[in-house]
Amino acid sequence: MPGAGKAGTRSVEEYLANLPADPRAALRDLRETIRKAAPRAEEVISYRMPAFRQGGILVYYAAFSEHCSLFIGSVATQRKFAAELKPFLAGKGTVHFTPERPLPAALATRIVKARVAENETRAAARRRAPARAARKARGTRPRRRSPRGTGRANV
Repeated sequence: MPGAGKAGTRSVEEYLANLPADPRAALRDLRETIRKAAPRAEEVISYRMPAFRQGGILVYYAAFSEHCSLFIGSVATQRKFAAELKPFLAGKGTVHFTPERPLPAALATRIVKARVAENETRAAARRRAPARAARKARGTRPRRRSPRGTGRANV
């Protein structure tokens, strides 16, 4: 694909502008679907491909000579949608589609929303981890509540 993903592509608009009309239209539609599913996500170029980032990369997408791809980036999310993705899967975490046979917008929306939830869960776990590490360093542990009626902690 001439110009797509070339070194020096600095923006998603520049990436899309360098594509032929059919894949450009397909990726613009996908891009709009992703924006609606993750309105707080930031668009970036990573690995020379357009991507959306919110608490980490959500998805990448790109055009190639014979197809377009959506890179889910999560085995758990891919498994969650395995049945619906079966006609589009081309490899580990790679979804292939064409302008003639696009990825359904409703499916793309659910995938992106699942990735947002996954990244938020991971971020929440990272926020809790320092508190656990600090307690461990001090040699303390969270206080347990006493069993009903005994008046003393179950340690």
